[in-house]
Amino acid sequence: MAQRFYITTAIAYPNGRPHMGHAYEVITTDVIARYRRLRGDEVRFLTGTDEHGLKIAQAARAEGVDPRAYVDRMVEPFRAMDAQLGISFDRFIRTTDADHKALCQALWQRMAANGDLYLDRYEGWYSVRDEAYYDESELIDGTDSAGKAVRLSPQGTPVEWTIEESWFFRLSAYGDRLLALYDGDPDFIQPASRRNEMRAFVAQGLRDLSMSRTSFDWGVPVPGSPGHVMYVWVDALANYLTGAGGRADELCGEWWPADLHVVGKDVVRFHTIYWPAFLMSAGVALPKRVFGHGHVLNRGEKMSKSVGNVVDPMAMAEVFGVDRLRWFLCRDVAFGEDGSYSDEAIVERCNADLANGIGNLAQRALAMVAKGHGGAMPAAGAGGEGEAALAEALARGTADYLAAMDALAIHRGLEAVMGMVSAANGYFAASAPWTMKQDLAAQGSVLAHALDASRRIALLVQPVMPASAAALLDQLGVAAGARSLADLDARVPAGTPLPPPQGVFPRWAPLA
Repeated sequence: MAQRFYITTAIAYPNGRPHMGHAYEVITTDVIARYRRLRGDEVRFLTGTDEHGLKIAQAARAEGVDPRAYVDRMVEPFRAMDAQLGISFDRFIRTTDADHKALCQALWQRMAANGDLYLDRYEGWYSVRDEAYYDESELIDGTDSAGKAVRLSPQGTPVEWTIEESWFFRLSAYGDRLLALYDGDPDFIQPASRRNEMRAFVAQGLRDLSMSRTSFDWGVPVPGSPGHVMYVWVDALANYLTGAGGRADELCGEWWPADLHVVGKDVVRFHTIYWPAFLMSAGVALPKRVFGHGHVLNRGEKMSKSVGNVVDPMAMAEVFGVDRLRWFLCRDVAFGEDGSYSDEAIVERCNADLANGIGNLAQRALAMVAKGHGGAMPAAGAGGEGEAALAEALARGTADYLAAMDALAIHRGLEAVMGMVSAANGYFAASAPWTMKQDLAAQGSVLAHALDASRRIALLVQPVMPASAAALLDQLGVAAGARSLADLDARVPAGTPLPPPQGVFPRWAPLA
């Protein structure tokens, strides 16, 4: 039965150009959204940019421009990246949007009305880069560029001692409720390793959270408190309500609660501790699931400007092609864990899976149909043991794919697809249709079974490689309206004209 499904990425902080981490998050979230549409679900997909806070204010001041002008310019590369990578979002939200500002203030007033906000003085460690507060016990020792000993956040970012008047949220009052949430719904935080981390953090006891700043003014004004702007994470997290259709007079829009927040592992705390506590205070339903994915590393190393290994994902897509990049990131990086990439690894993976695997199967069969069967889909005979074994392998692979994708194990889903590819190529080689020139009916039957296997495989890889899968389905004669999961058993009728075959997955020469 079709369902409504609301999925979001974390919103990107546009104080620099997009990097591979941004690309990985929007690609994997897009794959999940496209898969749910393939299932027949009604999907709303939200992404966007987080545009307030001290870090933006400082960056704008350093350039001598107004913060709004700064973010208007800095957001464009993120929009361009999404367009280039084929990200099928329904709304690109900006936290500077007028409807979002009004909703943030209404959310604040709900929390205040519940007695969870109070005015006090903040003294503590703050990381401008992370836009996060840290307890002394969380800090690590480090050195600055001059070799001087400094205190750093758990992420290795500089912290500074901050003293200012602030509104506080009674986060300490929500520890037991959060633990009850985690224990009562183990799937609320995934994967399990992230849930265990968050549970352990909350179990140690929570401190009240500073919720406003007075040292700068680039943020959403706190209602009824001149000089105070909201802590950037209040503003950022509330974007999910705005994106669901929430308004100042009704926080819960038609798409709320979110079915899935996809976020990086370094911001899981904000999404699974702060965010549910804010919603509990405001009397708003909680999101159903938060998934914290891992980092993508450049040749095993975390990307860093100082190291000089930050890669532009748009340049990578230009070199390798959008769908090859999407395939590699989804196939090689276990969703939920850290993964690594390199130019050589992308070439090797795409040659093995796409050129030698999916492409090889389809193009050999299509070429034989064009040459010996008038370019029309042959009739599939009943077949024998080989066809029965192929059918069993395809059914098993499809079931494994669906189970994996439903469980957000994208890499496992693609592993199942490649098992189907291996079985179909094995069937083709064992049947040896090129030896059947004297029995075109028998040859045509083998080709029809091989092409139908290609059709099934192409249907399943659509969420990952939308453009390439569409091109292959066109060559296989699959009608535009017959490309959902409901059409898996809908064979292309015998006699359907097939266009002249063209390679969808050309082989790449090994990089020098």
